[in-house]
Amino acid sequence: MIEPINTPDAPQPIGPYNQAIKAGDFLFISGQIAINPETNKLVVGDITVEARMVFENIYQILKKAGLTFSNVVKSTIFLKDLSSFPIVNEIYSEYFKQPYPARETVEVARLPKGVNIEVSVIAYCK
Repeated sequence: MIEPINTPDAPQPIGPYNQAIKAGDFLFISGQIAINPETNKLVVGDITVEARMVFENIYQILKKAGLTFSNVVKSTIFLKDLSSFPIVNEIYSEYFKQPYPARETVEVARLPKGVNIEVSVIAYCK
C-alpha cells in the first residue's frame, strides 16, 4: 500500500510530488530545501541557516508520519559547494545520532530555486 504523507508544518511541494510517500515499511521523503513553511519564503545565503531549515522540515515530515531521525536509514545530501561539507556535517550530527544512517554527499552544479543544500531521506517505519 502506498500512502502520501504531507504536513502544513513543512514546505508545500513546488511541483507535482508529495512531501513523502509511505510504501510498506519505508517512508521516502522528497528532497527538502530551505523554505520556511510559515512564510513560504526561501531561507538562503548562510549554509548554516539553510541546513538547519532543511533538517527542521525533514523533522516535521518524520513527525507527521510518527517517526524520528532515529528511523532514518539513508540520507542523500546535495551541496552547491562541497567546501561547506564540514559545516553541514556538524549540523547533521545535531539531528542524527548513532547508529548513523547510510549517506552520500555530492556536489551539484545547481539546485532548485538556487539554494545551497537539498536533502532527501528514507526512513524505516518499524
